Amino acid sequence: MEYINLGRSGLKVSRLCLGCMSYGEPARGGQPWSLDEAASRPFFRQALEAGINFFDTANVYSGGSSEEITGRALRDMARRDEIVIATKGFFPWRNAPNTGFLSRKSLMQAIDDSLTRLGLDYIDLYQIHRFDAGTPVEETMEALHDIVKAGKARYIGASSMEAWRFAKLQHTAERHGWTRFVSMQPQYNLLYREEEREMLPLCLDQGVGVIPWSPLARGWLTRDWDAGGTNRSDTDPFAKQIYKDTAEHDRAVVEAVSRIAQARGIGRAEVALAWMLTKPVITAPIVGATKPQHLADAIAALDVRLTDEEIAALEAPYVPHPVNGIVPPLSPEPPRLSVLKE
Repeated sequence: MEYINLGRSGLKVSRLCLGCMSYGEPARGGQPWSLDEAASRPFFRQALEAGINFFDTANVYSGGSSEEITGRALRDMARRDEIVIATKGFFPWRNAPNTGFLSRKSLMQAIDDSLTRLGLDYIDLYQIHRFDAGTPVEETMEALHDIVKAGKARYIGASSMEAWRFAKLQHTAERHGWTRFVSMQPQYNLLYREEEREMLPLCLDQGVGVIPWSPLARGWLTRDWDAGGTNRSDTDPFAKQIYKDTAEHDRAVVEAVSRIAQARGIGRAEVALAWMLTKPVITAPIVGATKPQHLADAIAALDVRLTDEEIAALEAPYVPHPVNGIVPPLSPEPPRLSVLKE
């Protein structure tokens, strides 16, 4: 396994991060394809044995049970000082005032709740899941700074938002001497490269580590274009939302992945992830795994070195896409904790 600093911090993380959204109790608000605790634990063992030390979850996943499963598995299987556990806060846990978003009150409650579910004294990387236009940025950044200074989190990160909003948050922290974000978690893959316009250059310039979610485009990059859907693709409402515009112009990208995979005799996931790892700004793609082969393919991608010609062939068919994956700043009806996000 390869290890790399997360942004300009001294924190060492593996070049792959295991995404734990797939691990949760369906009865607690998880999706039909979520794996319960017994089915989830082998994937933590497989990841740790491969040298993965980076694990990402969120309070919104499966009604909080993803954090519980993740915490128990890693407490049982790993040395705490060797692993990096990341979680997120933002989405409301009840449809009631102050039970979500990024006010000081809600963040202080969310971090304590996550620590309880994870069974930890501190979180390595605490991330805001989205931007909250209903709270002053000064309030959010000071609260995150106080969370770090209280020892409840070691570092802070952010997830999908407009680049100008992320720059505003960082500038606010710098101006006040508060803790700055060390990472950004955007949607990024061969079928969705809109982050290359502003967010990725900003992160590269500012030394922010990038840990993309959905690096395989919810499986679109791993199967034939005309293949039938999977249980997840058929039942994941968020995937249907963010890839509803996936059309014939994306077929050429998927077919390019297939051609290179066939020529090399490797899996399509290996090609798609190897492409992502050629980008200097990328720290660690967040990969999900519900079958052992999913994780095996991701690990194998670390040894794939694409040629300049192969990279050009993968990138050439891309056409601009509408920006998606960014929740409206103020939704008329806040999403519930049981609603699945990335």
